[in-house]
Amino acid sequence: MRGPLVVKRALGEPLLLLAAYGSILLTTTTLVALTMYASSIAGAGVRRAMETASYRQTTTTISAHVDAETFPQYGRMVRDELAAAYGAPPAVTTSLRSDSYVMPGQDGKELPELLRFGSHDGLDRHARLVAGRWPRTGGQAVEAAISEPAAAATGFELGGEFVTKARLDGRAVQVRVVGVFRLDDPVGERWAGEELLSRGVERGEYTTYGPVMVTQETFVARFATGVRAVWAAEPDLGALTPERLRPLAEAVGRVGERLATAGCVNCLIASDLPELLSRLDTASLVARSMVLIPVLQLLLLAGYALMLTARLLADHRRMEVALLRSRGAGTARLAALAGCEALLVAVPCAIVAPFLGPPLLALIGLLPWIRALGVRLTPAADLGTFLVSFGVALAAAVLLALPAVAGARRTYVEEQSARGRGGRRGLIQGSGADLALLAVAALAIWQLQRYGAPVTATAAGGLGIDPLIISGPALALLAGGLLGLRLVPRVSRLTERLTSRRPTLAPALGAWQVSRRPLKYAGPALLLTMAIAIGVVSMATTSTWQASQRDQADHQAAADLRLSGPSEGPELGALGRGTAFTTLPGVTAASPAFRAPTAVGGESALLLALDAGRLDELFRLRPDLSARTVEQLSAALAGDRARRLELPGRPRALTVRVESRAAVPARLVLSDALGVWRDLPLGDLREGGNRIELDLAPLAGRAGTITYPLSVRGLVAGEQAGLRLTGLSADGRDMPVAGAVAHPQGVIAFGPSREPGPLPVVLTSGLAATLKLDVGQSGPVRLAGRVVRVEVAGIVTSMPTSAPDQQSVLADWEALQAYELAAAQPSRPATEWWLAAADTAPAREILRRNPQWDVTAVDRRELAAKLRDDPLAGALQGALTLGFAAALGFALLGFLMNAVVAARERRAEFAVLRALGTGSRQVLGMLATEQAFVIGPSLVAGTALAAVVGNLVVPRVVLTGQASAVTPGVLFHIPWAAVAAMLALVTAVLVAIVAGPARRGWRGQTLEER
Repeated sequence: MRGPLVVKRALGEPLLLLAAYGSILLTTTTLVALTMYASSIAGAGVRRAMETASYRQTTTTISAHVDAETFPQYGRMVRDELAAAYGAPPAVTTSLRSDSYVMPGQDGKELPELLRFGSHDGLDRHARLVAGRWPRTGGQAVEAAISEPAAAATGFELGGEFVTKARLDGRAVQVRVVGVFRLDDPVGERWAGEELLSRGVERGEYTTYGPVMVTQETFVARFATGVRAVWAAEPDLGALTPERLRPLAEAVGRVGERLATAGCVNCLIASDLPELLSRLDTASLVARSMVLIPVLQLLLLAGYALMLTARLLADHRRMEVALLRSRGAGTARLAALAGCEALLVAVPCAIVAPFLGPPLLALIGLLPWIRALGVRLTPAADLGTFLVSFGVALAAAVLLALPAVAGARRTYVEEQSARGRGGRRGLIQGSGADLALLAVAALAIWQLQRYGAPVTATAAGGLGIDPLIISGPALALLAGGLLGLRLVPRVSRLTERLTSRRPTLAPALGAWQVSRRPLKYAGPALLLTMAIAIGVVSMATTSTWQASQRDQADHQAAADLRLSGPSEGPELGALGRGTAFTTLPGVTAASPAFRAPTAVGGESALLLALDAGRLDELFRLRPDLSARTVEQLSAALAGDRARRLELPGRPRALTVRVESRAAVPARLVLSDALGVWRDLPLGDLREGGNRIELDLAPLAGRAGTITYPLSVRGLVAGEQAGLRLTGLSADGRDMPVAGAVAHPQGVIAFGPSREPGPLPVVLTSGLAATLKLDVGQSGPVRLAGRVVRVEVAGIVTSMPTSAPDQQSVLADWEALQAYELAAAQPSRPATEWWLAAADTAPAREILRRNPQWDVTAVDRRELAAKLRDDPLAGALQGALTLGFAAALGFALLGFLMNAVVAARERRAEFAVLRALGTGSRQVLGMLATEQAFVIGPSLVAGTALAAVVGNLVVPRVVLTGQASAVTPGVLFHIPWAAVAAMLALVTAVLVAIVAGPARRGWRGQTLEER
């Protein structure tokens, strides 16, 4: 009897039952999808990190000194311990390098050129043969392959044979070259410790060529005499899960100890993998904790929406329940009916939700800002998702049944009296629970701002999710919404007094209705307020996160393209690198730069020098980081410049004639048209007249060209030299040197002899506080070990390209060089080149095709894309989008339920108004006035609440992919245009929801009267 009665009772109110079903289904499906998303995005983020990690980060190298006897033994130990650490044998590459051998024909020389032999497993996978074949084991002559650079440097040819002798014991080895190869990526991280293999030659006190590559068997048999062996483990980490990160990091970190215990006492291990895995473990934990923020917000909203639905359903049935009670139905039976009815709705939702979760995530994945992450989530329903689904559905069923159970104790007479005037204060407001909740939320947000993330240290020393911090945003939204409800009775009474004095009927009736029953409208108002607040916070978080990624890229790169590397090399010389870089396609502005750590005022800082005239084109500084604009900093940084003697034409040689009073070393300071300074040694001058010939061709390098005109900046020698420049010739053409003037410190420069003014600099705020200097002030500062007088041209909160919390100094390139010249200090080399380009792709392609330039490029747009596409850093976006959609769904469902129930309950009221001659427009106006008290204040309160809570919370939850604080600091941003469009759309839908049932109820009552 109970089963059919439950079904009949439920089917008696199909619309209300459908609304309850929709609320529970939305709750279970969304929470199941968020659970799937949290685990999937963490796994996808770990996989992406492993895929994009560099060779150096993922490889573990173990080195040891071996001979022919210990090599096999150590090799087995290394492989066994690595297999135990990784859980499966990783790919292990073994490389060996021999002692030095004398180049053929150089026996007996005091400093002979040297040759090395080597062996590398799998070299054929990372190199390709240019000629010949790979060496084999066996034969009287050792078969060997040699790299192209080594072949060019040594002159060894394919098929040629030579004899070399060991430097230590004089053993002779006959070698036959059977192959010439070329490395696929000679500047890749795989060869970071193999400069000889990638370059073919190393020049120092001795010049060494090679290595001549032989098979491992040949090497062990012929060359393994106390040499260094390196085992490089390359594990397959593509299937690594977040749960395995920390155990694997600990296992790899203990490999060295286990090897020493096993007997390999001289084995040295080097690996960045444990640090990488530990960072990823923290980042994945933070990513999952961040997803909990919208989950908890949604839980509160879903719980309130279900309670509102249950209350409306119970209010609609309270007379029916009272009649059943008067006919003998006990409290237990009525509670059982309510519980069974709730389970009738909840159980199908629990079954269906796990299967709706994956399609819902697929739809979320189609959004552009989610698709940009580059991960494709393919979660499937498993036992965990079903447990979550049934748990949520059971909780929803309890919430749905509670109001009916509470109302089952009232009699018919009590129900009749309860339909009169409602109370003006709810239980929560009356008890002050909303104020207590606000205090808890404030504490949680304070802790979030203090710790910077929801993850804190546990008592055991590990990391864990702090439940108070993670619940802070949700509690703040709920507390703010509840406090807003305190205004509803006051506003309604004030509006009632104002509208009662006006002749129009509809506003007066609407205001009177709200003033009469304020708590009846409080439920939908709170639901809409929280939904709008969650929606605006979600939009603001996404917008803030995207803006932060761009800010981080701008701060880390500073320029569109920043190139670093040695200031000169054999391929591109000191004056050839700038020409090659500034002529790259698409480059519109360029500046040489000096960037290196130094000591400033006894504190470690970054010294950065750029062409101040190009700052507005190259230097990306977020406006809030400095009180002065980049244009103002550019003008203020331009200090004293060194004068020059410009050389006409395109000289390839210089002749310097100079007189000296003492035998001292000297140097000529030269610069090109791009502003690169280069010191040319003049050697040791002798007392009296000196004539020095300088060849300028090496300054360009083998493949570089010089950007003319060249300029002479000055000559530098000791003060005791008493230098006097007597002549200067460029390609045999004499230059006038009458403007050369002796300056202090033994410097000859072109211009009047005077002490340079203070060096204009831009300081970070922390360094300015340490030096006790403000903008416009000047004073002596110890810079790079000597006292320099500086003038503060500006102060910035954080300097672009600097590390977090790193203090920095920015100076003008020319002013700094002039200051160094006046102090007889060496010129600063161009350690970097900063380039501006609308499209950097063509330039990057040319750099990629010329690895011999030895350039490391930082591309601002590429860096921005990398930061944007980090799944761990962007994990919150998908969860917020899903929570936003669910929040609006709850608001619309709640309003639809409220509108339907209100329209049905007020049929008699409509009939009375109709009988009194009230028209349909007046009734609709009355309803519009009533709902305006709900919709208008809710939209305004929700937006204001989101602005306050978001400003407190969002900057703290936007973190890097390694779960660290963002540099520069996050700026909270609300996309007002998108928010306004969302509010307008929600308003239109709500008005349509309210007007539809009211119009149908009005028409239905008219037909009954007829």
